[in-house]
Amino acid sequence: MKKILMVCLGNICRSPMAEGIVREEFKHAGIEVVVDSAGTAAYHIGEPADHRAQEELRKHDIDISEERAQQFIPEFFADYDFIFAMDESNYADLLSQATNGEERDKVRMLMDIVEGENNIPIPDPYYQEDEGFARVYKMIKRAAEVLVEEDIYK
Repeated sequence: MKKILMVCLGNICRSPMAEGIVREEFKHAGIEVVVDSAGTAAYHIGEPADHRAQEELRKHDIDISEERAQQFIPEFFADYDFIFAMDESNYADLLSQATNGEERDKVRMLMDIVEGENNIPIPDPYYQEDEGFARVYKMIKRAAEVLVEEDIYK
């Protein structure tokens, strides 16, 4: 079974949203995968996802209320098959912790899997209004659909 890790800065907005959305897409497709999330920073360890992230996903019948923030640790390279960063800063932080080419090859920007979306960051909605969370949902949903379609993730 493939294991996927979604990574943002604090693990309370984008990456827990990605965890929930991607998990649901695979579930609906009948494909078993493990999807988790983490943050590159330790700001929110143990905290639930931001209430606005939870509210946005509830609109789409996705519950992330049980998720708790954790910080990325280098041991995760061995635990996961694919590690997706939400933006360039997260991507650079992850690569800086990789110790070899195999670990570096596991790291990608999430939107890079969507055709024509190279190096497009998923913006951090933390300091935005609620529509920022809706925009993030739409971006991640597109990427999640692509993940399900690609044979290498099955």
